[in-house]
Amino acid sequence: MAEEEGAGTYEPGGHGSIPGHMPGLRAPSPVGGVQGAAGPSIELRQRKKPKSSENKESAKEEKIDDTPVPERAPKHVLFQRFAKIFIGCLAAVTSGMMYALYLSAYHERKFWFSNRQELEREITFQGDSAIYYSYYKDMLKAPSFERGVYELTHNNKTVSLKTINAVQQMSLYPELIASVLYQATGSNEIIEPVYFYIGIVFGLQGIYVTALFVTSWLMSGTWLAGMLTVAWFIINRMDTTRIEYSIPLRENWALPYFACQIAALTGYLKSNLNTYGERFCYLLMSASTYMFMMMWEYSHYLLFLQAISLFLLDNFSLEQSDKVHEVYKIYIFSLFLGYLLQFENSALLVSPLLSLVVALMLVKCLQLNVKKRTFVAKIMKFINFYLVCTLTVTLNIIMKTFVPHKENGHMLKFLEVKLGLNMTKNFTMNWLLCQESLQAPSQEFFLRLTQSSLLPFYILVLIICFLSMMQVIFRRINGESLKETVTLEDGRIGERPEIIYHVIHTIFFGSLAMIIEGLKYLWTPYVCMLAAFGVCSPELWTTLFKWLRLRTVHPVLLALILSMAVPTIIGLSLWKEFFPRLMTELTELQEFYDPDTVELMTWIKRQAPVAAVFAGSPQLMGAIKLCTGWMVTSLPLYNDDDLLKRNENVVCEEGDKLTYSKYGRFCHEVKINYSPYVNYFTRVYWNRSYFVYKINTVISFQS
Repeated sequence: MAEEEGAGTYEPGGHGSIPGHMPGLRAPSPVGGVQGAAGPSIELRQRKKPKSSENKESAKEEKIDDTPVPERAPKHVLFQRFAKIFIGCLAAVTSGMMYALYLSAYHERKFWFSNRQELEREITFQGDSAIYYSYYKDMLKAPSFERGVYELTHNNKTVSLKTINAVQQMSLYPELIASVLYQATGSNEIIEPVYFYIGIVFGLQGIYVTALFVTSWLMSGTWLAGMLTVAWFIINRMDTTRIEYSIPLRENWALPYFACQIAALTGYLKSNLNTYGERFCYLLMSASTYMFMMMWEYSHYLLFLQAISLFLLDNFSLEQSDKVHEVYKIYIFSLFLGYLLQFENSALLVSPLLSLVVALMLVKCLQLNVKKRTFVAKIMKFINFYLVCTLTVTLNIIMKTFVPHKENGHMLKFLEVKLGLNMTKNFTMNWLLCQESLQAPSQEFFLRLTQSSLLPFYILVLIICFLSMMQVIFRRINGESLKETVTLEDGRIGERPEIIYHVIHTIFFGSLAMIIEGLKYLWTPYVCMLAAFGVCSPELWTTLFKWLRLRTVHPVLLALILSMAVPTIIGLSLWKEFFPRLMTELTELQEFYDPDTVELMTWIKRQAPVAAVFAGSPQLMGAIKLCTGWMVTSLPLYNDDDLLKRNENVVCEEGDKLTYSKYGRFCHEVKINYSPYVNYFTRVYWNRSYFVYKINTVISFQS
């Protein structure tokens, strides 16, 4: 404190002042008191400790006073931020809406849907899609919602000699929701049921695209990445979605919620997110995780892969453990609520997701507080990793031993055979191996991704992010601490936790897609999002240029230029090559023509006995159930062992051992007049594609 001599004032009895001294200055003490000959006194004083409850309050006040208050951004900066966010949100919503409208228009052009009769429309639903839509029709025909749910949960009108809980076994919650919305909103007076149903699915696909847009935007910091993500997704839609061919599939209902969950998780993992943003992301993540689990019976397996990715992220100390464990709580809550609302679905109790999360929680409770970046801490990391793996396997075995369940055991056996870990002659396993969607992806798949320039940029982005991630891991192993804030000049994209999570997750999805082609619909949208983020991210280009040690041009400047130039060039090339094709698809009027199937369904509805039961290929049985309502012997579903056994049409002996029959295939032999089958079957209908035979009640032996 420096003032001119005599400038101070003194009030008698004033608090905190001493006569003969200036207000606010204490009397000089023997220690540290220094006073000039004619100038003001400058003293060093020792602070006294506050007493009792004043201690904490004083400490808080001092902490607040010492904390630097951030300067308020100028108005033009705030306006720029608002404009950027507004334009990005507008672009995201517009992209989703345009994609939904595109799907609706393309579906109309492909099937000429509005000019078809109801039977012809229903035939466009093939295989398991026909089964799902048939239950939607049953719900609308029911006198009340409660009665409709009861009939589905005690269904004995679908599969002969079998009563099933169709809601639980086939995950019919989308159909329940759609039927409620159709009747509650009064849409039955405005729109036909089929249009309302497919409209909801197309709308969810729009949300799907919007979520991918937002995820890429959050990772790169520019909504240009979101636009490129949408462009790649639509251009490669043959490999990103099956919505064009099988609208009611469970994945078409579930994956939009999964994409929203991933977008929320991406924002939640960001280090610079404020409190309100974290709360919003956490709530969105909780709701979308539960909805995803309700829509698809295989959802907990995908969440299991996600939990492993988060576990590795936490184990590498690339993010605060508190955030990751909050996500684990969401898993626990969703599993518990799903178990209760899915008729005590035991498959969720024996899920590997539950075993992993419980193991992680237990290990966290057993963790010891040791000093970070020490040898003991490294040993404890390894021990914790081993404990989590061991406990997960142990808990899963215990749950499967004591909890009665009908988990998809055949799918585990299928994976063993697919990976070459086991050999079998079981019919069901070999039948699954013959399914096109369960085979390895073809070369045409990779060629299509390369022609759209998606695969090359994805590989480039993945390599840079993976190598940067490995650098961070080695630094952590060597005891180097991470920077609290990573700037663009640092060129360390591998230190961002949300990036590392996506790298690990996409590697898992990619590995599965290389084995089973049907899983490419999980991986390819990820490829679109990650590739678009990378080419639009200045931080990724800076990381690359830091490794190359450029001297002629500043790395940051070059990175900023390329993050704008590369996506612009890609967008223009995609526009020039693929946009005319998309417009051609919308202008061409196609027609779905299948008169033989229409004739068959018409004959069944008019001529077949009410008590008749039809047997045949599972794909045809789904169409018969939807179009006629007659009972069938099997369904095109892979999640029920009993239904899979009904599909066997060869002679089996001793379980897995197949024997060769001396007779040919029934479908061919029964058409021959001198076949021994003519004693047991009588042909009652035929056309160019289908033959219907009736089992003889009185067997007549012909010579």
